[in-house]
Amino acid sequence: MSQPSSSSSDLNQEAKADLRRRLIKARQSIPPQLWRQKCDRICAHLLAWNYFRQCRVILAYTSFRQEPDLSPLTQHHAHWGLPRCVGKQMQWHYWSPQSKWPLRKGAYGITEPHPKSPLVDLAMVDLMLVPAVACDVRGYRLGYGGGYYDRLFNQPQWQRVPAIGVVFEYARLPSLPKDVWDRPMTGVCSESGLFLAQ
Repeated sequence: MSQPSSSSSDLNQEAKADLRRRLIKARQSIPPQLWRQKCDRICAHLLAWNYFRQCRVILAYTSFRQEPDLSPLTQHHAHWGLPRCVGKQMQWHYWSPQSKWPLRKGAYGITEPHPKSPLVDLAMVDLMLVPAVACDVRGYRLGYGGGYYDRLFNQPQWQRVPAIGVVFEYARLPSLPKDVWDRPMTGVCSESGLFLAQ
């Protein structure tokens, strides 16, 4: 079986980059009131999921460039982890609205935990809510090109943890360009519902 040529891989990266630009532009054009309504519906779908309410620790993210905002969920669940970019990896820190350590701007201008805030016990993590530019109906994700979540998903200890991509419905697509290292997630949540892989 022949290996994919570098030119086909380059074409894939170009397709991803073009799609990424168009989808981020569309997301940033959503009017604030409609954006808030869509975010609240996403949170409602997650809250209605029995599994969500049983999780010990949930890993999430802080909204950046009008990503869906999950912060209302912190009122309904006590134990959250947020990522901090350290080199090419992410470190996960506990966070709550009552946290002693305030969030602050970190790598890429994204709000992240203070380096002194406690690290998450990764053995306690039962769910990961994953930011994305887009997801397809099979759970594949288009990220921002940094590879942080690709590296994470390819580590054995993360393959047991359900991962839900969080996007607005316009960015839940029939299919996405894929690379050999891409791994599908457990499901996708948008304002239209929570769609778990079969």
